[in-house]
Amino acid sequence: MGRPEFTIDAEGVRKRYPKAPEGTGLNGFDLRVRAGSVRGLLGPNGAGKTTAVRILATLLEADAGRVSVAGFDVATQARQVRRNIGLVGQYAAVDEVLTGRQNLVMFGRLNHLPSPVARSRAEELLERFSLTESAGRSVATYSGGMRRRLDLAASLIVAPPVLLVDEPTTGLDPAARAEVWEAVRELAESGTTVLLTTQYLEEADRLADRISMLRAGRVVAEGTPDELKATVGGDRIDVVLSGGDDVTTVLGLAGRVASGEPYAEGDRVSVPVAGRTRALAELVSALNEAGVEPQDITLRRPTLDEVFLKLTKEVVR
Repeated sequence: MGRPEFTIDAEGVRKRYPKAPEGTGLNGFDLRVRAGSVRGLLGPNGAGKTTAVRILATLLEADAGRVSVAGFDVATQARQVRRNIGLVGQYAAVDEVLTGRQNLVMFGRLNHLPSPVARSRAEELLERFSLTESAGRSVATYSGGMRRRLDLAASLIVAPPVLLVDEPTTGLDPAARAEVWEAVRELAESGTTVLLTTQYLEEADRLADRISMLRAGRVVAEGTPDELKATVGGDRIDVVLSGGDDVTTVLGLAGRVASGEPYAEGDRVSVPVAGRTRALAELVSALNEAGVEPQDITLRRPTLDEVFLKLTKEVVR
């Protein structure tokens, strides 16, 4: 069997839940992921991210559509699919009573590895995920980040070519999230194909080679983080107003240098611009002439948050 062009290949996938609101589940979901890449599947709660992962992992049957993982059809070759994937759910699946090392050896034995091989593989993964020093401790004493790293290690006990990671940092503090991000980066560098679902735009921006934005059960945009940001426009100038500043006045001044429609959000005015430094200099000059002294003024690139808000508005219309 030749190597498939796409490690994950889904087309026209549909899944409806009885009595569920319109737009939930999957409604014509398409996804193609090349080997050795990290794909971010981004969307709000209820967009269909977990449903997609469960179908890819053979844990849920699609109502319609075609899905293959590692070259195997999830409907007719589920056993082969399961042999080629690792799955990390939203919550750590490790045993808190056992030590980190015991958990990994147990997962190895459950995957039919001989005891010596399971122990050797456990040691490799403990070192890879920086868990060697805590390997003899009960998992109940681990931090949230350590548990998620152990969960990732357990999913790789038989070194699957595809790893499905469903919202790995939900509920973690910033330090623990950074630990998990580093672990995912290392997996990608080793050649593992990673599908990462998340509702954190920063997470997708940092980790994914390409991002698929999901809304109401279908992909509404796809591209590299930079390509998606470019759909919003060029650079932006953000003006944070002081208490006495008039928003209408600042919007009028901003319109003189804007390449698109400026908008106000609370005490912040955001201005799309085509020429970075020239537009900034002109706006600062106009504000000075009008006697407006903002609290802050910043030149920046668009964010994935703005991309998602734009796409959401387009879909709603």
